Amino acid sequence: MARPDASADMMAVQNSFQNMKIDSGSNGGSADGSKKAAFTYNAERVLGSGSFGVVYQAQVVETGESVAIKKVFQDKRYKNRELQIMKDLRHPNVVELKHAFYTSGDKPGETYLNVVMEYCSDTVYRVMKHYGKMKQPVPHIFVQLYSYQMSRACAYIHQVGICHRDIKPQNLLVDGRSHALKLCDFGSAKPLVKGEPNVAYICSRYYRAPELIFGATDYGFVIDIWSTACVTAELILGHPIFPGESGVDQLVEIIKVLGTPTREELMAMNPNYTEFKFPQIKPHPWHKVFRSRTSPEAVDYISKLMVYDPKTRPMGLQCCTHALFDDLRDQSTRISTSKPLPEHLFSFSKEEMVLMDADMQRKLIPAWAVLPKAREN
Repeated sequence: MARPDASADMMAVQNSFQNMKIDSGSNGGSADGSKKAAFTYNAERVLGSGSFGVVYQAQVVETGESVAIKKVFQDKRYKNRELQIMKDLRHPNVVELKHAFYTSGDKPGETYLNVVMEYCSDTVYRVMKHYGKMKQPVPHIFVQLYSYQMSRACAYIHQVGICHRDIKPQNLLVDGRSHALKLCDFGSAKPLVKGEPNVAYICSRYYRAPELIFGATDYGFVIDIWSTACVTAELILGHPIFPGESGVDQLVEIIKVLGTPTREELMAMNPNYTEFKFPQIKPHPWHKVFRSRTSPEAVDYISKLMVYDPKTRPMGLQCCTHALFDDLRDQSTRISTSKPLPEHLFSFSKEEMVLMDADMQRKLIPAWAVLPKAREN
């Protein structure tokens, strides 16, 4: 979300970038190793800003294409991990890196990295806000579509060794026309290496997996799966399912629904945690957490993903096989009478295909869909 001084940011962006020609082939201006022709980016509006820097919408003057540009301060001593990660990602449910270049700041020696990405008109956060203002639930087809595509994105990035570590509605872009979803903002993302510790204080609070709250440093990719379940639950409820004001409060909210973790579950989350002292609370029935009209498949889906023991959480493609998404595999399903489902739903990357056995392929690629070749990149 933009800060109150977004207009000042906008002025600074305009002054720095409007009609500024960036020649990616000269003076080391290109940051992504490409030899693309120079482009002129015309800044239009700030999309968001924070401690990381600023993201703004811009137009490529030569092509008329809209792009999003994330401008961050670059310490010359280090490589930008987000850029390194994004350079290797190619998937229909992951935001596409188009270009990256450096610019100079106002102070001598000050350098900024500008990451140019595809632009999407909406986010899952804005979609939820829109329906909330109208006092209507998010349509079930969107709950299915967005949840399925989140799982596809997780399947792909996890298979290539990347954990996002900050999946939340604001980091899920949506194409307003096709409802294709794109996972974005890899600023907290990290390649997870077995045996290498990671920081536990990661992920926005409402979407943090319980093992993170318990201070685990050897967590796995399924912290992202917990986050996607939180987003799905929020799409259904219209508000965050676990709105804690602090780490402890967050844990209390989770325990109110899942009940007190057993000693075995606690050990599975963080074997080093010995100070756990909470009253024994029974789990709240999942069907009572949601509205009575919520589909049994949606309730069952969330109950399967929101479990304490990380080892029992399904991975991305396992999530996609759930009955909640059977409608998407039905050839007659439409978003509306004039709008078909996004084309890429059954176009799996080679990284995803590797994860599928014959049964999974039969489940995930419906007979009416032409079996696509694994994407070459």
